[in-house]
Amino acid sequence: MIRKIIKIDEEKCNGCGACAAACHEGAIEMIDGKARLTREDYCDGLGDCLPACPTNAITFEEREAPAYDEAAVLKAKEKKSSAPLPCGCPGTQSKAIKRDTCECSSTSAPVSSQLRQWPVQIKLVPVNAPYFDGANLLVAADCTAYAYGNFHNEFIRGRITLIGCPKLDEGDYTEKLTAIIRGNDIKSVTVVRMEVPCCGGIENAVKRALMSSGKFIPWRVVTVTTDGRLVE
Repeated sequence: MIRKIIKIDEEKCNGCGACAAACHEGAIEMIDGKARLTREDYCDGLGDCLPACPTNAITFEEREAPAYDEAAVLKAKEKKSSAPLPCGCPGTQSKAIKRDTCECSSTSAPVSSQLRQWPVQIKLVPVNAPYFDGANLLVAADCTAYAYGNFHNEFIRGRITLIGCPKLDEGDYTEKLTAIIRGNDIKSVTVVRMEVPCCGGIENAVKRALMSSGKFIPWRVVTVTTDGRLVE
């Protein structure tokens, strides 16, 4: 049948997960850091997800699609073994992380900061600065430094650091990162993100910025799990 249904522009999607949280029917899922309409028969066409999207990546279209199946939606909700997370993002799930007790001496030397510049927030950092000349750039989700204990020594050391939260910060980082990469002699880019789907926004912003800059720069992505392990 021809009916009104949502359309998601993946180029505009920053992976924040707000639309998935707003879709009470469960028609939208976060896959590889992007919002996807995975169940057309779960989409009622009312568009609760539209105002939730900070990048205007969701619109309506009229096309051939299966009819909205309210019975299937209700059945799917009943099958869920646990209550839905408040924002639809696995990154908000509360859990304790058990670690071995450290009986270190109270006189142990403190760990030195490896930060080489200020500010570090993507929204605040200038587009051009002397420290960008020949820099190895670190673009990190802000939670990563808390989840991974050796973050300063392993990631900040020898790099210029930019941090952000694609879920909580307004707008997209792509334009700012493009200007930084295009206008400076950046040697490499390391992206450190959390394993949660909404954190894909920072990885995708870097990817788009590298493409838009017209430069061929070595880059890699490192994922930090919520219990502090690294995955590449």
